[in-house]
Amino acid sequence: MATGHTDPQRRDRILTATLDLIAEEGTAGVSHRKIAARADVPLGSMTYHFSGIDEVIREAFRHFTGHVVALFDEHLAAPADRDQAREAVADLIHALSDGSRRDLILTQELYTLAARRPCYRELTHEWMARSRSHLEKHFDPDTARQLDALIEGLTLHRALAAEPHDRLLTLDAVTRITGPSGATART
Repeated sequence: MATGHTDPQRRDRILTATLDLIAEEGTAGVSHRKIAARADVPLGSMTYHFSGIDEVIREAFRHFTGHVVALFDEHLAAPADRDQAREAVADLIHALSDGSRRDLILTQELYTLAARRPCYRELTHEWMARSRSHLEKHFDPDTARQLDALIEGLTLHRALAAEPHDRLLTLDAVTRITGPSGATART
């Protein structure tokens, strides 16, 4: 592993280490020293790549939201019609809720920061806009906004439930928001 300033993966390792630490210890448990040790980089790399711990955390969450938006794209790029898009949204909800506990924790940590600090709220607004743009390929903007909220809510409920609901209930909820089969989007 390269250790000099020419190490092209150093910044990404720092961001990944930051997210790992946040998932394990929360944002309060993150420090330059812990991140550098986890990323296997010299402590001085932290200030070389970032102006402070706040910038490291913000950039790590920006990296994380890009990962989640990529999941939206993965699920929503292929559907050819509205019914297939509904199925894809249901699949996305189940993929997110059955997926990584790390991602679930990071999402909640980001929401907590956004509730307290405007700079993180801006990041969540950007994230929501990017997510909705994927949904708007298949649904009108108002429906996309409702679906975005439904995805977040059902993902959290399924992930935390002692007995998560099945895909049929998820698909029913998606269909209720998007209208009956064959319905056209508002313009």
